[in-house]
Amino acid sequence: MIGILEAIQLVKENSKPLLIETTKPIEKSGSYKLYKDVFSPINMPPFRQSAMDGYALYLHDSLSYNLVGEIKAGDSHQPILKKGEAVRIFTGAPIPDTANAVMMQEKVLVKGSQITLESQININHNIRPIGEQVKKGELALKKETKLTPAAIGYLCSLGINNVSVFKKPNIAIVTTGNELVEAGEALDYGKIYESNSKMLQNALYNLKCYDVSIHKVEDDYDKTLSKLNEVINENDLVIISGGISVGDYDFVGKALEELKVEALFYKVKQKPGKPLFFGEKNDSLVFALPGNPAAALTCFYIYVYIALQKMMDNPDVELPRIKAKSASKFIKNGDRPQFLKAIYNDGEVSVLEGQSSAMLQTFAISNAFVYMSEDLSNIEIGDTVEVVLLPV
Repeated sequence: MIGILEAIQLVKENSKPLLIETTKPIEKSGSYKLYKDVFSPINMPPFRQSAMDGYALYLHDSLSYNLVGEIKAGDSHQPILKKGEAVRIFTGAPIPDTANAVMMQEKVLVKGSQITLESQININHNIRPIGEQVKKGELALKKETKLTPAAIGYLCSLGINNVSVFKKPNIAIVTTGNELVEAGEALDYGKIYESNSKMLQNALYNLKCYDVSIHKVEDDYDKTLSKLNEVINENDLVIISGGISVGDYDFVGKALEELKVEALFYKVKQKPGKPLFFGEKNDSLVFALPGNPAAALTCFYIYVYIALQKMMDNPDVELPRIKAKSASKFIKNGDRPQFLKAIYNDGEVSVLEGQSSAMLQTFAISNAFVYMSEDLSNIEIGDTVEVVLLPV
């Protein structure tokens, strides 16, 4: 059994960025990072464009102009203006080559086919020039840029529909236990509804990891061995729920050993989540989490989260930790460090009731852990405590 800090360090040291290229449709590339520089295939805007609703003018010395037509956004006709002529124009519409300024409609008096400006206007005013954002062949976005909604919109505006990005890990979740049944099925005596797979899947989705498969395996050694061999060979990360303890029907540890998965640690001095396994085989990482739901999710946030951030080459690999004032009391039983489900708000944190590793009720409303170190036996109201902020 090892300590928390040593376990975290081992996860950091053995989790490496994937650095593999893959192609994604632009609409499914959100939160990925660009694998290579993207150069613009077009000028943006591709034509001289009106920045206002108003009037495109061929400037002359007078404030009066003859109105000779109209151009809407999307129109492709190209009227030829003479000096002193104008066309009604709308935001985003193409400006005639012979026009050299746009006056906003609020500063124009219209009488029939004559318009009068409030004042003179400078040449090229309210005209977006060709390539104002980016010119054809110029760098649009650098390699490793994270694709935010704005970045995706920008690339779409350049006509780009597929992008080369860094691959995110594909992940398998394996649940074990004959007692588990799916929600919606009859709950016979001795059975419980399986929750860990959907819980972990959605924790992964919350981190923008969507390539996730779920597998169920019975408490049978040969079936456990076969399923783990399959998912380890096919995935970058395998998360196993249950079967890692020392019961007669806990086959995961034995199967991982036979599959020659290198054990980097097994069992961490902490509560909840002591029976935690972390190992690797070839290029795959394997976490075997406790079967109790609250323990499994705690281990996910403290350890699996770090591995995922490292694999995606993100700079902030651990959840943020801050100091806060405790609004509640708590007495710790035993000497193991403990992660307590809690609610944090505006510099103050309250430890919740129901800290059992099997209970999700309080976890469902928590947004933080209060971390109690090995040498801390109790918390009093007003004490300064260490808080781990959970993803929201």
